[in-house]
Order: sequence, then C-alpha cells, then structure tokens
Amino acid sequence: MTLAVAGLLRSLDAFFMSPAFYSILHVFSLLVLTGFTFYAFAAPAECRKKVMIITGIASLLMFISGFGLITKLQTGFPTWIIVKLVCWLGVSALAGIGFRKRDKAGLFMAIILALIFTAVVTVYRGRFAV
Repeated sequence: MTLAVAGLLRSLDAFFMSPAFYSILHVFSLLVLTGFTFYAFAAPAECRKKVMIITGIASLLMFISGFGLITKLQTGFPTWIIVKLVCWLGVSALAGIGFRKRDKAGLFMAIILALIFTAVVTVYRGRFAV
C-alpha cells in the first residue's frame, strides 16, 4: 500500500512539474485573463472586486507558469521573453483600467488584441524560428 501511494505521488509530481503542465496553465491563464479583461469593459460596477481578483490571480498564474516554462525548457532569457513580459504587463494593467475608462473601451480592447497578437507572433518567430 505504501509503495502504491509513493508511486502515485511520484507520477503526480512528474506531471505537475512537467513543461506540458506549465504550458497548459500558461495558456489557460492567458484565456482567463483576456476574457475577464474584456468583461471588465462591460461589467457592472458592483462586479469590480470579483473581476479584479480573477484577473489578478490569472495574471500571477501566467507569470509563474511562464517562468516555470523558462526553467523547465532551459531557454535562458532571450529577447522574445522580454517582449512577452511587456505584453503581459500591458494586458494586466488594462484589466484594472477597464472599469475606470469605459469611454475608451474600443481603443483599449484593440490594444489588448495587439498585445496578445504580438506575444503569440513573438513566440513563434523567436522560439520556433528555424
């Protein structure tokens, strides 16, 4: 019985510390952060606290999982990671601005889409460049 539990714990540890887990967590937190940031531009004012908590947690998970991937994949710290950090910071900041500047929601949503597009293109041009 003890060997079975130890084997289960080893396999769970291998999964939760794998690059695949960090990658899934990174993409999932990006989707949550983006969705709730867009929601912040349309949500009623009484939802502000809940939205800010969710976007903050998603932003933190995105940050942690990104650096977990850097560590697991041993990529060093190339330029494309700096570009992604700037994009992450921009999207995270615009989540808080969503409730205060509703008159400029269209502009901010376009900026968010541009930041996300830049981050995705940077990964595929920087990391997977041949």
